[in-house]
Amino acid sequence: MRKAAILAGLVAVMGAVFALPSIATAAPKPKFNVLVFSKTAGFRHDSIPTGVERIRQLGAANNFAVDATEDASEFRNNRLNEYDVVVFLSTTGDVLNNGQQAAFERFISRGGGFVCIHAAADTEYDWPFYGNIVGAYFKSHPAIQEATVKVADKVHPSTRHLPDRWVRTDEWYDYRANPRGDVHVLAMLDETSYDGATMGADHPIAWCHTFEGGRSWYTGGGHTTESFGEPAFAQHILGGIRWAAGDVDGDCRATQNASFQKVPLTFKVGEPMALEVLPDGRVLHTDRKGRLYLYDDDTGINTLINTID
Repeated sequence: MRKAAILAGLVAVMGAVFALPSIATAAPKPKFNVLVFSKTAGFRHDSIPTGVERIRQLGAANNFAVDATEDASEFRNNRLNEYDVVVFLSTTGDVLNNGQQAAFERFISRGGGFVCIHAAADTEYDWPFYGNIVGAYFKSHPAIQEATVKVADKVHPSTRHLPDRWVRTDEWYDYRANPRGDVHVLAMLDETSYDGATMGADHPIAWCHTFEGGRSWYTGGGHTTESFGEPAFAQHILGGIRWAAGDVDGDCRATQNASFQKVPLTFKVGEPMALEVLPDGRVLHTDRKGRLYLYDDDTGINTLINTID
């Protein structure tokens, strides 16, 4: 009788063990945190809710957390410290007070990432730091229409998936100044492909740069709601966010003037047409009259070595 009772007890315990609910696998910790800010004090884009939702979807699919707000009081040290990237999604006008601006500047100086989409360039005109980190302020735009984007950087994670000539429809911004030299231009507009542009042959529309300890990425696209439904445009934004977070590499110094030092080798070059730097540092160059010169930096002498008829 006692053996039977013990056996029954063991069976009951084993049954209870096997009846335990399975333990759910914990969700992976997000790789980084993103705050999307879309407050407007001027024109308000109908595409903002769709843009917020699209960035949330990108976060869910790529393991980063996304919060969205239009409350400028979130721009304080203890809150911004929780994020790796701040996205300004078609903000317009004066959206932060002096204290909030100072908190954002400290966020950037600590190595924060900044992603600026479309009308982020139409924001905070009286805040010099903001103008410098965005890269350029909005000037004007023609009607929404199809245009061709010429992709200049096929290595950066925000543009490497794009064709050399990317044809799409959007509202195409002109800017008050060309940011080239202060930023690394990722893509340009072909002004011959649409009507109403005013910047000329060199018309940047997407760029990135490092600034005051942080990273800044901008795209001029994103006016229309339909933009955020385009897989290529969504991947464009995803690459910008991941680069700004430091999650993927991308060289945004390659065409910034500050990355280079200009060192004149000689001012006695005649009319040069082409040059070749030799392994020992000497320089061969031709001029339009068919003369071939050899410049030696050690002696500073530019020697005529041949003439081609």
